[in-house]
Amino acid sequence: MDLLIKDAVIIDPSSSFHNKKVDIKIVNNVISEINETIIDNQIQNLHLNNLHISKGWMDSSVALGEPGFEERETILNGLNVAAKSGFTNIALQPNTNPVIDNQTTVSFVKSKAFGHATILNPIGALTKQQEGKDIAELFDMKNAGAIAFGDYKKSLENANLLKIALQYSQDFDALILAFCNDATIKGKGVVHEGITSTKLGLKGIPALAEEVVIARNLFLLEYTGGKIHVPTISTAKSVELIKEAKSKGLNVTCSVAIHNLVLTDNVLNEFDTRYKVNPPIRTEEHRQALINGVLDGTIDCITSDHHPLDIEHKKMEFDMAKDGTIGLESAFGALANILPLEVVIEKLNAAKSIFGIENSSIEINQPASFTLFNPEGKSSFTKENILSKSRNSSFLNIEMKGEVYGILNNGILNLK
Repeated sequence: MDLLIKDAVIIDPSSSFHNKKVDIKIVNNVISEINETIIDNQIQNLHLNNLHISKGWMDSSVALGEPGFEERETILNGLNVAAKSGFTNIALQPNTNPVIDNQTTVSFVKSKAFGHATILNPIGALTKQQEGKDIAELFDMKNAGAIAFGDYKKSLENANLLKIALQYSQDFDALILAFCNDATIKGKGVVHEGITSTKLGLKGIPALAEEVVIARNLFLLEYTGGKIHVPTISTAKSVELIKEAKSKGLNVTCSVAIHNLVLTDNVLNEFDTRYKVNPPIRTEEHRQALINGVLDGTIDCITSDHHPLDIEHKKMEFDMAKDGTIGLESAFGALANILPLEVVIEKLNAAKSIFGIENSSIEINQPASFTLFNPEGKSSFTKENILSKSRNSSFLNIEMKGEVYGILNNGILNLK
């Protein structure tokens, strides 16, 4: 693609043009010139209000549906949603039907995503059928294009299985994802255990359910070596445990979901199942600890934890509804309200380095892979802003800051 982007402020600390307003000329999908003023009427000129650009963002946890649950979301529409939400890359969770637990299913989802602006990076299931019994075909899946291995929202009860996976994965430098939630401690809990759960008469999930598994998994990592990523942590103690592990030199990274950074369990007062997520939305104390963990670098990246669900599984009694919220469309606007702009951009981009994805700076002779956005302005997130097939957003009617225009990636300009 040939394109001239006019009057863009570059937000990229790794670039010599950081915080400068410039014109950017792209020829054959490569940045050929960056200057204060470039005039070229032979190619398409792009003018957008208060345009800012950064390196393309990556969401480290996106569930779609296809294959098997196309009524929730398809790969085609999911990638379009991601592009218009500012994401040049998404890590696709393996909770499909069939489960992404072999090289055939990895190749299938990659082939469905071929030729789109947003690049789909599959996560392979760690165990066959995500059942927690037998290690899946990790090496074959990596050769087929899987970027990491983990069972979506499932905590491995068998500690020895995780030990073996961490040892085996080192042979081919694989990343293991370890969701942490002790099912026996969680029991039949559906929300955070605390004052709100008691007032509402809903069974609570103690913070301990997450923390005890994180502690166990970090001990295993210290014993085995290897690389582990802890997705969507949600408690103050979890932040402390990971901070301590990093100080020991362990190769551990972690993410936090946007709804855990923005919301507290006070939103549950109306029993609205849009707020039923896993891990649960917790108290202000936990929320502040998570924000501090983002700011001090303990938490490596931020995810929307995008999980579309059809109305039949969401619009029902709180105890019976499935966990999950969509979050791609509201990701930037929600975060810009609570974090400095450069922190938002850094944490939305950081998953690339964790998952081994190319992440070039905005410099001359580098590939053109950008997110385009306006960091200013306020708006309310409504149903009209939802691009996903499913409508289960926990951010409806919340004020958003800024606007995402879209992305330029893979030789394709995808704008709203």
